[in-house]
Amino acid sequence: MKQKIVVMTGIFTLMITGSMNAQKIPHLDQTKPIEERIDLLMQQMTLEEKVGQMNQYNGFWEVTGPAPKGGDAAKKYEHLRKGWVGSMLTVRGVKEVKAVQKIAVEETRLGIPLIIGFDVIHGYKTLSPIPLAEAASWDLEAIKKSAQVAADEASAVGINWTFGPNVDISNDARWGRVMEGAGEDPYLGSKIAKARVTGFQGDTKADLMKVNTIAACAKHFAAYGFAESGRDYNTVDISDSKLYNTVLPPFKAATDVGVRTLMNSFNILNGVPATGNAFLQRDILKGQWKFDGFVVSDWASVREMIPHGFAKDGAEATAKAVIAGSDMDMESHLYVVELVKLVKEGKVKEALVDDAVRRILRVKFELGLFDDPYKYCDEKREKATLGSKSNNEAVLDMAKKSIVLLKNEKGILPLKKSGQKIALIGALANDKNSPLGSWRIASDDNTAVSVLEGMQKYKGNVLTFEKGADLTVGKTTFIDELVFNTNDKSGFVAAKKVAASADVVVMVLGEHGFQSGEGRSRTNLDLPGVQQELLEEVYKVNPNIVLVLNNGRPLALPWAAEHIPAIVEAWHLGTQTGNAVAQVLYGDYNPSGKLPMSFPRNVGQVPIYYNNYNTGRPVNSDKNVFWSHYTDVEKTPLFPFGFGLSYTTFDYKNLKISKASFAKGEPVVVSVDITNSGNYDGKEVVQLYIQDVAASLARPVKELKGFELIALKKGETKTVTFTLTEKELGFYDNAGKYLVEAGTFKLMVGGSSDKGLEGRFELE
Repeated sequence: MKQKIVVMTGIFTLMITGSMNAQKIPHLDQTKPIEERIDLLMQQMTLEEKVGQMNQYNGFWEVTGPAPKGGDAAKKYEHLRKGWVGSMLTVRGVKEVKAVQKIAVEETRLGIPLIIGFDVIHGYKTLSPIPLAEAASWDLEAIKKSAQVAADEASAVGINWTFGPNVDISNDARWGRVMEGAGEDPYLGSKIAKARVTGFQGDTKADLMKVNTIAACAKHFAAYGFAESGRDYNTVDISDSKLYNTVLPPFKAATDVGVRTLMNSFNILNGVPATGNAFLQRDILKGQWKFDGFVVSDWASVREMIPHGFAKDGAEATAKAVIAGSDMDMESHLYVVELVKLVKEGKVKEALVDDAVRRILRVKFELGLFDDPYKYCDEKREKATLGSKSNNEAVLDMAKKSIVLLKNEKGILPLKKSGQKIALIGALANDKNSPLGSWRIASDDNTAVSVLEGMQKYKGNVLTFEKGADLTVGKTTFIDELVFNTNDKSGFVAAKKVAASADVVVMVLGEHGFQSGEGRSRTNLDLPGVQQELLEEVYKVNPNIVLVLNNGRPLALPWAAEHIPAIVEAWHLGTQTGNAVAQVLYGDYNPSGKLPMSFPRNVGQVPIYYNNYNTGRPVNSDKNVFWSHYTDVEKTPLFPFGFGLSYTTFDYKNLKISKASFAKGEPVVVSVDITNSGNYDGKEVVQLYIQDVAASLARPVKELKGFELIALKKGETKTVTFTLTEKELGFYDNAGKYLVEAGTFKLMVGGSSDKGLEGRFELE
């Protein structure tokens, strides 16, 4: 009891008067290095309190109200008061966070503050486009800014840790969680991982102390994006080459820029659940990469090792998870129940517990929580920050940059600003909820600017809206299965009537915002419900259609690609959806996005990706059926990775490689001239691909190894220069060793992965 009084008095004194009295609690002395402060604190901790730091609970009661009286909530509350909880998630809002932090700081023996986590995936209250859409911008500064906006708002409501970014590489559009990542390419994915981590955390570790940054969490470690059949939570079975060269690079990029936490994944790898996988967590992450933050399980993934068949009960699951390097248990409720006993029985070494606790405390110290547990609890800042004008301007900028123009024939786009009769058709055109996208649990429903609202701001045309047909039936929520309208076509007649008398028809079709994300796998990639039929019926009366797609994954739309003159990929763009779409349609913003994932011709091609491998029979050299192809459709994608049009055109000329042959370690300098040969100012993503022609392991037909986003005024020419080093020219063997081998390299530079100027060089 005496120790409790001294410690609590010290904390209160420190909070009031600052660090001058920190010597009363040595670990709070801000003049001491963090590692020394951790040592001093851990010397005071019991085994139960150490294990408590490894325990994370979801919000379980109305924290500003009375304490829970019974059941699981009362048990969790008692654990919180004992100091047996190290983190909570989904508690949000200054009043709520302050109330729960107050219990941890002022009612427990040692007063260790909580780290408050939340899924801030593409914004908190003011929403940016979904991450896959942001990746389509290829604009790293804009993506970083988007994460900064998210961190600014999240930190203003008391949150100091986000479960993002998702850096899973995936080439399977059936998997709903492709909406959370950066697409199919590890090079682009690595660049975006770095941008998002630094956006959340700041550029240096010291930036974590700022009040408007939060700790990031790279997830899901590892290989979750390769779940079989694109089915969530499913088995993963990939080669070592795929693991080292495709899956791991974005995680390595995140750790290289100092990401403070990682989340493991639900899947197995080589038969071992990631949560219990020492190879991933101990050998690679904490060993080879020297990661000094902590690893959190995914929701209940420690317990889920039991149905995986990897653990017989909770005690064994706990032991295997801790031994493997999973530092914090999210909502399995197992560490807090089993781990103390396991340590006392000698089944888990206390040194492993100490290592995990040290990692968790380190991040809390780095966030400044010990110096001021309530630093994120400022109601004035909360009110001023959420939904601010500057944040809305930032997400609008991000939304415009995320739009990809897939097709534009007949000069139908941009729309004229006067003198046109425009029919706007589709339930999604007047939807203020769906465009917010999935994983936006803190934002308010129906707060997106709809496409109808965005287009209504352009007064020079006659704009008429007709829904055509409902997309869904019944309630649409984050946790419920969607039910789609497959029968009601009663609105077709009205839609066709306005279309027939219009100069141009804009149809907004696609997926509901909750149709992608966790638990939203699909076996069809078409337009759900009656939308395809609506599209074809309207086409019969007026083929001058602009198809605006709202979706969270690549779709297979062969009929539209063949018949519709203009197709705009607008994804789920968040709060400013309608303004962004309207500004692109009317030409106030020239679209510059490029696809971060290939769009298949049909679902039978999936997985499909540009950086594939040649077979022994890649082409029809013998003019018979015995070569690698489909008999019913081309083997190429409908729209390839890196593809995206503009209202202007760009010509590539004068590809130059500084010389024909290079020694190992010598930089390969490549230059190319790009001219804006059209009638509009615009931006172009200049992309560089290489192929290692013959290596000790077969290499892909091409790999992205450089890109630059440039702005060109009409008629302007710029020279873009790339420098390839061993970092770009090598690859990992099946043991994870990085190799740079002599040989011939092919090179391509262009505006897409499917075509460009070609060259070659030798590496001696």
